[in-house]
Amino acid sequence: MHLMREAERLRAFWFIHRCEETMRNRTKKTAILAGVALPAMLWVGGFAVQANAASLTNEGNQYLALMNEMGGNPADFNIDDGKKLWTEKRGPKNASMEQCNLGLGPGVLKGAYAQLPRYFADTGKVQDLESRLITCMETLQGFTEQQAEHDAFAKESGNATPLVNMAMYVAHESDNMKIAIPQNTPEEKLAYENGKKLFFYRGGPFSFSCATCHSEKDKRIKISALPDLVDTGPKGAAVSYATWPAYPNSQGVARTLEWRMLACFRQQRFPMPKMTSNAVIDLITYMGVNSNGATLHTPSFKR
Repeated sequence: MHLMREAERLRAFWFIHRCEETMRNRTKKTAILAGVALPAMLWVGGFAVQANAASLTNEGNQYLALMNEMGGNPADFNIDDGKKLWTEKRGPKNASMEQCNLGLGPGVLKGAYAQLPRYFADTGKVQDLESRLITCMETLQGFTEQQAEHDAFAKESGNATPLVNMAMYVAHESDNMKIAIPQNTPEEKLAYENGKKLFFYRGGPFSFSCATCHSEKDKRIKISALPDLVDTGPKGAAVSYATWPAYPNSQGVARTLEWRMLACFRQQRFPMPKMTSNAVIDLITYMGVNSNGATLHTPSFKR
């Protein structure tokens, strides 16, 4: 009797052991399947999200391309206003801007914007379009620097300032011309190198740099494509640089490249630089030189 009970106990023990072993094996298989299936599902889901975002970005780009082909840009009114301001006698000296030297000689506008920023001997500085316009407003019309750049950038959906209107007019005089930012003087070369350093400099609370968003291909924020500003080819920096000044639909007012630079600093949570500061002009020089050879199309529509 004792032997029979012992045999039954052993059989029960063996049965329980086998059940536990079976359950362990099933758990392992389930875990392995989950380990394979879950990442696969996440990968497929992530791919679907990326594909959808890419599709939306493409549709947005097509929409902007269609808007640019159709014409009728609201910034055309800014160009007309800028043209009137150019010949209007204003300021303490009651003079116009018609003798402003933008680098190609007094009063020469055709192609001038396509070669800015550049070095000017009379100021001893590399200047972009806005900073050079301010210089002319000071020397020709008698405005102070503070008066010339007062409220330089309008609020969203506001009316563009005289400075921006003149910038739109001057830039449009180089429409469909090749970008040719000069690198002839030590000052121009230094501006490019400093702009390059600033482009890759990381700082701020998020350790951001311009390169964080603009040094690789096929990047986007939400549905907005981010141009690779390091690339000197036709699909690189020129995609952005050659289409400013512009009319961003989201702003409801004409904007210049100076405004875009300051907006980038804000988005990086950097301290905002002064308008027409060396930092801003150096960055614009870096972008412009990387866009040399591309054709300007301004004003354009932006998101």
